[in-house]
Amino acid sequence: MNKNVLVISTTLRKGGNSDILAESFIKGAKEAKNNVEKISLIGKKLDYCKGCLSCQKTERCIINDDANEIIEKIKNSDVVVFSTPIYFYEMAGQMKTLLDRTNPLYPSEYKFKDIYLLATAADTDERAIDRAIVGLEGWIECFENTKLKGVVRGVGADIVGSIKKYEEKLREAYEFGKNV
Repeated sequence: MNKNVLVISTTLRKGGNSDILAESFIKGAKEAKNNVEKISLIGKKLDYCKGCLSCQKTERCIINDDANEIIEKIKNSDVVVFSTPIYFYEMAGQMKTLLDRTNPLYPSEYKFKDIYLLATAADTDERAIDRAIVGLEGWIECFENTKLKGVVRGVGADIVGSIKKYEEKLREAYEFGKNV
């Protein structure tokens, strides 16, 4: 069965390491005949959640920026993949801002069930990704039909493109994509 897969690249660095992992995931998902769309947060306007909670009644955010379109795409996807660089042992701020803005999904009839995280860090210790996983799991817990299906820990990727020397991480992302 073909799935609708949404890959959200949260890096603001063109050709960034987490984006390279996302491309490997996409390649696998497309080869498996899934419908894949990629959204890059480069150039997107995402304001902070105001905490007004009007979205709990309307299922739409009152802030008029790019988040509303992304939220709608998340809602209608079977699989959502987040790729992020790790800054100070946590997901990138733009990813957290997007997650906060998805509050309109909470009362909605969302389709997504499977979530993947593709993360890269300069640190070589795989534990450098742990806090980002915990943060994403907090978001996932708000959606009872959803689970974290896989994580790629792309550690040791410090300069742009250095993830390419870790072929096993590229292969892992590819295999997750192929097996969604």
